[in-house]
Amino acid sequence: MTQELKKIEAVVTESSFWNEIKTFLNKHFDFSESISISVKDILIIITVIFITTFILRIVLRIITRKLPEDDKGKFNVVFGYFRWLIYLLILLMTLHAVGVDVTAIFAASAALMIGIGLALQTLFQDIISGVFILVDQTVHVGDIIEIEGKIGRVEEIKLRTTRAVTIDNKVLIIPNHLYLENSLYNWTQNGSDTREHVEVGVAYGSDVQLVKKLLIEAATTNKDVLYKDDIAVRFTNFGDSSLDFKVIFTISDSFNANAIRSDVRFEIDRLFRENNVSIPFPQRDIHIIQKPDQSVSLRLDQSEFNTNLSKD
Repeated sequence: MTQELKKIEAVVTESSFWNEIKTFLNKHFDFSESISISVKDILIIITVIFITTFILRIVLRIITRKLPEDDKGKFNVVFGYFRWLIYLLILLMTLHAVGVDVTAIFAASAALMIGIGLALQTLFQDIISGVFILVDQTVHVGDIIEIEGKIGRVEEIKLRTTRAVTIDNKVLIIPNHLYLENSLYNWTQNGSDTREHVEVGVAYGSDVQLVKKLLIEAATTNKDVLYKDDIAVRFTNFGDSSLDFKVIFTISDSFNANAIRSDVRFEIDRLFRENNVSIPFPQRDIHIIQKPDQSVSLRLDQSEFNTNLSKD
């Protein structure tokens, strides 16, 4: 059986048709003195490009399988640019593998890529960061984020920038590379409910249990505060001029947290006045040391004297 196969192989090899095929495959096209490509090389290049296309489609499908439809479209645009770059690299490597001298092409491509990279460095950082945001889903439309001390609700995520609206209805344009360079606080990634607090100090000698009761009442009566049974008061410190407290509560609209905290402070002030709980101003004790051979003269402006008398 083996001998018969060898005979068939020899017949095929010696046949004129096979010789014509080999001659056709080995036919070269000379583009210059150093660049010559055969038909066989062209078929190899086409096969490699086809395999690369198949692999890239599988990779794209794996990466985007969990992305929303809108984000898939954005990612496909970026992936399209990278796909052509990969095709170019595969083509050059394949030409080099089949014996084509592509040294000059490699050198020119490298210089071109370095120049483009230096000129568009920030743009590439923004686009790559945008891809990371779309892939790992760290930020979604509707999230409330804080970055570099700025707070906003995300309205749109693009490849280069993220558009957010601040509390005072100003549009905040965030270059995506800032996500890589700064700490990003996502207030709503774990849900829309957030824990907020208001701090206040009362005078020494105040009834701390009464203070606790009034703070809980101030938070409970606010319509935007959730989970009334979950409101907590913490005695945080014996301050220089006051006993420091913190009332902690939960809200669902963290974007308007400043307004809600303000309403709670208004209610605290009202309840404290009704129950004769005072909020002290900072106080300092001044010790004056006079040497025997020195005299000390204290002068107090009349307006400041009258102001202090009215406070007392």
